[in-house]
Amino acid sequence: MRVVVLTGAGISAESGVPTFRDADGLWEGHRVEDVATPEAFERAPGVVHAFYDARREALDTVEPNPAHHALARLEQALGDDLFLVTQNIDDLHERGGSTRVHHMHGELRSALCLGCDAHVPWPAEQGGLGDLPPCPRCGSCALRPDVVWFGEVPYGMDEILGHLAEADLFVSVGTSGAVYPAAGFVQYARAHGARTLELNLEPSEGSHLFHDARHGPAGVLVPEWVDTLTRRS
Repeated sequence: MRVVVLTGAGISAESGVPTFRDADGLWEGHRVEDVATPEAFERAPGVVHAFYDARREALDTVEPNPAHHALARLEQALGDDLFLVTQNIDDLHERGGSTRVHHMHGELRSALCLGCDAHVPWPAEQGGLGDLPPCPRCGSCALRPDVVWFGEVPYGMDEILGHLAEADLFVSVGTSGAVYPAAGFVQYARAHGARTLELNLEPSEGSHLFHDARHGPAGVLVPEWVDTLTRRS
């Protein structure tokens, strides 16, 4: 069985990762346009770097939860038949044991060089990107957070759609069903013949599009689902 699993903010929230989005739509007191667009970075790189430095600091205080560990067990059971794609930019899947994770929105612990397009480790030993360290590949001081901002295309869309087209089962974990293109994955997978399952704390905006839906904490639902699936395999 070929399985595609999509994870969203809900799985990380159970580990205590702040969403940084307040009820009024602000991220840590900033408008999205001030911290999560290419124009914001060009206008005020220091503000953008400070925002992502704060997110890295928050990430250091949390640990993977049972849902992350369960998906790592699923990888061990299915091997190449599992494609795990996440909207999250944290590293909790990797710290939970998953070794092949597709980060469609980039990674907090990575930097992107605007000079040579290289993806390099975030230079923590140099104080962070705000100190304008040189790119280890080309030497230019042009590193930005390796995060897909609003208005940019997610990483590896062709690869993602290819896996969805070949999947027997598509599972969405902890997603709102409101952010595209990920919100359209369920329809794409169904159109190509896959069964679809939502595992979410509450019904998402696209919950009605899934064949099946189970609602509750990811730390409970995902291990139960993985146990059931691996027993069948």
